[in-house]
Amino acid sequence: MKTLRRYLMREIVRATGFVLFALLALFAFFDLLAQIDDLRPGGYTLSAALAYVALSLPSRSYELMPIATLIGAIFALAQLAANSEFTIIRVSGMSTRSLALAVVRVGLLFVALTYVIGELVAPVMERKAQQVRAETRGEGMIANRLRSGVWVRDTVRGADGEVQLWRFINVGVVRPDGTSSHWKIFEFDRDFRLLSIGTATSGRFAPHEGGPSWQLTDVVETRLPVAPGADTTPGELRTEIVRTKERQWASAITPNILGVLLVQPERMAAAELVRYIDHLSANRQQTEPYEIALWNKVFYPLAIVVMMMLALPFAYLHVRQGSVSLKIFAGVMIGVLFYMLNKLFAHLGLLHTWPPMAVAVLPSLVVLTVALGALYWIERR
Repeated sequence: MKTLRRYLMREIVRATGFVLFALLALFAFFDLLAQIDDLRPGGYTLSAALAYVALSLPSRSYELMPIATLIGAIFALAQLAANSEFTIIRVSGMSTRSLALAVVRVGLLFVALTYVIGELVAPVMERKAQQVRAETRGEGMIANRLRSGVWVRDTVRGADGEVQLWRFINVGVVRPDGTSSHWKIFEFDRDFRLLSIGTATSGRFAPHEGGPSWQLTDVVETRLPVAPGADTTPGELRTEIVRTKERQWASAITPNILGVLLVQPERMAAAELVRYIDHLSANRQQTEPYEIALWNKVFYPLAIVVMMMLALPFAYLHVRQGSVSLKIFAGVMIGVLFYMLNKLFAHLGLLHTWPPMAVAVLPSLVVLTVALGALYWIERR
């Protein structure tokens, strides 16, 4: 029995590897075609585009792994059924439960591999891909794709944890290497009275022992007077303009926070998402899109096991009930449907403010219900 399980697992792994390679080649070709319009002599060349596509392959592998395992498992099981090997496995005494456990074991191997790619490899490679694309095109990248740049809010708290200052920071250009330019800093007191407006030509992250800070250059700060609300006595209130060549500016904002939108939330590591969600929560900003992305990072690899369970009923269909090519086509359609369900539930969750965990789990639960229903129907036959 152990020999049969090993043989079954080896065939599924081999077929899945072949399918994943084919899918990556196909999507890499499409990604390269999408870069052609941006090619420029002496700038974003074909070699840079190829490097960008190659560095994006780990992210593609993470996204395609559930679909690849589904098609690979269907292909392997359908081939075994076509060669009557699956019948021999069944006659040898391997029950449906034993088959399902063998398939789940293979799925757990791919789950572990997907977690490693999604958490350790893909985020690093994705940032390098964006850096290659930005540097070769000779321009910075607007982090949130707005003409005004990226907006973030920073909170300065006292020793007692109470809010002392509110800061609204606008950075016009954020680059993947952590540098930035065109800064605007609006500082308010705890009652949201404007205290100062500052501008800086560029900013470089320069942490020190006191905490995170930025080295700002060519700083111009306009300090505004604040009159007490109950004071009606005329007084000399003057606006003060302070110019400094360089300034050490302490802030909890880091390059990862500024450049977080250079990488899609789905392609970020879970640790980065947690840090950014904490930052948004501390500044009372919307966190739902990133919470959905975080829970997707937790549950998306587990969908591999669900997909492989869904592939198992295809082995019980006799060849005359559907050729191998027809079964593979059905697997492709199921994979596309699963991808669409993930996107659909993500958008519906944002629209209707559903719990992020439920949004991430629902597509896999739907597919798992279908898989278990199909297995139950086969057992009843």
